[in-house]
Amino acid sequence: MWRTTDLYDAYETEVQVCKPLFQSYGKKKQFHGKIATVKVKDDNVLVKQALETLPKGTVLVVDGEGSTSCALLGDNLANIARERELAGIIVYGCVRDCIELSKIELGILAIATMPKRSVKEGKGEINIPVSFGGVSWVPGDYVYVDEDGVIVCKKAIHHES
Repeated sequence: MWRTTDLYDAYETEVQVCKPLFQSYGKKKQFHGKIATVKVKDDNVLVKQALETLPKGTVLVVDGEGSTSCALLGDNLANIARERELAGIIVYGCVRDCIELSKIELGILAIATMPKRSVKEGKGEINIPVSFGGVSWVPGDYVYVDEDGVIVCKKAIHHES
């Protein structure tokens, strides 16, 4: 069983630590995986497309530019991610349906909740390095999340016991 604190202590010079921006909304409080990215502003079409195509075990990192104008993820999209066995979703933006999200066996981090849904125009970028929380989120790097926080590393650093 890994903990972000232990991984940080063991790999201090190799990891980046995300600032404490996020709240946990999913049922899983600990998750990790290879990063895939989507950068969008108040539009979740590309978020849905990513969730429908990413490989099992991936963590989708959504750079919503910290917008609190609308939600980029709700229970329908979270259920797609769970059914496809993604490890988790980190949203630098808002989610909605938080009661339902708390029952879904998935790691979900976001900055806040917001009932308003996003626009559906399909604007944004996929699979590009993004930056927020003092961390560079690079597709193919690894992210580790638990109750103590979020760390990012270029390589897998945990050992399953």
